[in-house]
Amino acid sequence: MFKGSMVAIVTPMNEDGSLDHESLEGLIEFHINNQTDVIISVGTTGESATLNFKEHSEVIKSTLSFVNKRIPVVAGSGANSTSEAIELTERSKDLGADGCLLVTPYYNKPTQNGLYEHYKKIADEVSIPQILYNVPGRTSVDMLPETVHRLSTHPNIVAIKEASGNLDRSKELIEKCADNISIFTGDDKTSVRDILLGFKGNISVTANIVPLEMHNMCKLAMEGKAEEANKINSKIDILHDNLFIESNPIPVKWALHRMGLIKKGIRLPLTWLDEKYEEILEKSLHNSDIILKNK
Repeated sequence: MFKGSMVAIVTPMNEDGSLDHESLEGLIEFHINNQTDVIISVGTTGESATLNFKEHSEVIKSTLSFVNKRIPVVAGSGANSTSEAIELTERSKDLGADGCLLVTPYYNKPTQNGLYEHYKKIADEVSIPQILYNVPGRTSVDMLPETVHRLSTHPNIVAIKEASGNLDRSKELIEKCADNISIFTGDDKTSVRDILLGFKGNISVTANIVPLEMHNMCKLAMEGKAEEANKINSKIDILHDNLFIESNPIPVKWALHRMGLIKKGIRLPLTWLDEKYEEILEKSLHNSDIILKNK
């Protein structure tokens, strides 16, 4: 259903923090022209935590309209409140999303049984393809493979985005869950490795900047062409590092602004990239053959 290079797309904003739908349309055309396989709308890279419910719905609706069924659209609908996650997932389904991505509940640190019950209730309540999302570095909760396996038999749960970057975890997920669900990497740095192991694609931050390279890299890795995939990866590997030089999506929004694709807008408590990192990130973009426009 979903596979390949799946961009965790940013939410473009004006300098006052208001939504910029015009730039969003341009970004989507940029991705479709560069063979991005799936758009992930209002995930954590899309600043979902600082969008209110109305804005969340507006961005999903605009994304679906601009994509116009040319590629799948998955809506971020996770929350640390189960009832809120159900509401967001229902709304995403009503708007026409092809699936939903649900991050593990953050801050309240549920138990493994709590995680199971959280996801099971959402899947029971809303009939739409759902992707689990484990990113312990951001949420302070780690959904273990045993819990993923318990959830993997639910008909509405179709995949997991695993962003730990841990090789042993990747192998265990494949062993326990690959017969039931697709497994995607959420860690750009280790994406080639994990796809060669058997993952079905990458939900990516780097794909915001180099979508064609990420599409080609994922495709080659899924075909088992390790040498060719790693050759592409070696050219953009510096981006995997430096797009996290400050908290995501600060660096990627700065880079997209320099590329002339979005305006200089981000929401508090995130702030624009610190000047001391600009030269490092600019050099990374130049080394990846990216043409810069805005200063």
